Amino acid sequence: MIHRSLIPKPEEAGISLLNNLPEKPTTVILHESDTPEAYAGLVAQGADVVLHADVGLDKLLEAIEGVLESRRQLNRGDQLDRRGRIRPVITDFTSANHEMRLFVDEVLQVASSDSLLLILGETGVGKEHLARAIHAESLRSSGPFVSVNTAALPDNLLESELFGHEQGAFTGAVRARRGAFELAHGGTIFLDEIGEMPLQLQAKLLRVLQDFEIVPLGGERPIWVDVRVIAATNRDLEEAVREGHFRKDLYYRLSVVSLTIPPLRRRREDIPGLVIKFMDILRKRVGRDIRGVSGGALDALCQYGWPGNVRELMNVLERGMLLCRTGMIELEDLPMTLRSVVTSGAFFGEEGAIPASWEGKTLGEVKQEVLEQVERLYLSAALKKTRGRVGEAATLAGVHPRGLYGTMKRLGLKKEAFKKV
Repeated sequence: MIHRSLIPKPEEAGISLLNNLPEKPTTVILHESDTPEAYAGLVAQGADVVLHADVGLDKLLEAIEGVLESRRQLNRGDQLDRRGRIRPVITDFTSANHEMRLFVDEVLQVASSDSLLLILGETGVGKEHLARAIHAESLRSSGPFVSVNTAALPDNLLESELFGHEQGAFTGAVRARRGAFELAHGGTIFLDEIGEMPLQLQAKLLRVLQDFEIVPLGGERPIWVDVRVIAATNRDLEEAVREGHFRKDLYYRLSVVSLTIPPLRRRREDIPGLVIKFMDILRKRVGRDIRGVSGGALDALCQYGWPGNVRELMNVLERGMLLCRTGMIELEDLPMTLRSVVTSGAFFGEEGAIPASWEGKTLGEVKQEVLEQVERLYLSAALKKTRGRVGEAATLAGVHPRGLYGTMKRLGLKKEAFKKV
């Protein structure tokens, strides 16, 4: 990321120099002007992402995270498509959790269709990853996948980003530029943070969804586009409709098929498996042969509430792999927020306050959750003590090894996570 004032002059040559570095960086430019002319000029000169310097911190972080996620996918060496990019698959969401299994079954039913999809879920649950997986396993997989974060651009630039512009449409538009819809022709367009789209563009988007025709800025003739639209948001769109921030007719058009990704705190049994998977991915990037996490660290990972969901889990693991002094992540290698979960007790916080994960659940559901936490904590301690030897852990627990294997599978516990280096 670089401020426009720091780009070597002339700008076109400076941006080209950056783009041609051996590291093949993604060029993200912050600039002072939010005019279409400035935006169009920087894009025409080769910038990958252009943001206004006064963009809010939340939007800036979201844009950076989107760029980093794209880089992560490019850096992974397995499951590559014909262009050498990672191809997410729906099985990435395979889970031991009943709610998540129902969700994946629902995804599989709609993935091969051409229906418009609305993906809902909290920040960090993997909405764009799911959209890419659906595209990769659809009949459009050979076509382009174009992602647009509708909250990352000023209102007056977003229309050009989506629909394109003709040469001379405004000062600085020295050449025509195709928008995201036209670039996605024959494939899929992913509209992230759709709940943040300004009202005036919502009306234009609705017309596109109805007719699949776009009119670039400065253009006169409509252009037909063959695209599948997948939208996503972490906002409550029904509430946004009631507050007048989102068009009711657009909401009805988008919500024909909606998919809600469960947050990580509702599928804690997946955490041990995700830890192994993410550490395998991160090992190449971090450059350290960290082989697992200790029992205490795993307990903390399983008990934490994960407001940032899967994205936060991956960031915590990367931090732990960078900081740990041995071949295994220990409790002290985790952030203080995770360590305090263990020291304050597994189930109750200060003054006996109930965990947030209990909110809205019946007593039976809470009992089941607590029972699973007790099972996980006990078996994690037993497996840690026996260094992953299931037979010895079964003897300590007073259960049959086959029964322990079944419980471990249900809880997502892997013996490999408890083996010492």
